Amino acid sequence: MAVSATLHCLTGCAIGEVLGLAIGTAAGWTDAATLVLAIVLAFVFGYALTVLGTLRAGLTLGRAVRVALAADSVSIAVMELVDNAVIVAVPGAMSAGLTTWLFWGTLAFSLLVAFVVTVPFNRWMIGRGLGHAVVHHYHGAAPERASESQQHQH
Repeated sequence: MAVSATLHCLTGCAIGEVLGLAIGTAAGWTDAATLVLAIVLAFVFGYALTVLGTLRAGLTLGRAVRVALAADSVSIAVMELVDNAVIVAVPGAMSAGLTTWLFWGTLAFSLLVAFVVTVPFNRWMIGRGLGHAVVHHYHGAAPERASESQQHQH
């Protein structure tokens, strides 16, 4: 379950991270502004994936947002901390430009490192009923099952 949770997190983070770094780099923004955009977009896309999945399972929008915040916040934060630390640590990666292997290779490597670091963290959280454990029972749930579960939680 920890690998699945981390892959889910990685998907949202990667979409946001790639978009943010590509937009900021193409626009010639400072490294700090580019990283802020990438982090904000990683959270937006990470939460959006969970919200969409829980809406499909029958949750209301308000409940879906609360579940996403509870399920994903810490995992996304860990992933973003690690992947951006790697990007910043590689000399020249932020200024390499969108047409270089250094830029894209560093980005791919940073996401791989973030995944490896975040899996055990998610495993620890799930073992305590936190993080992805909050949303797990909504995955693949039929709308009526999710609605029943939602009613029992109130």
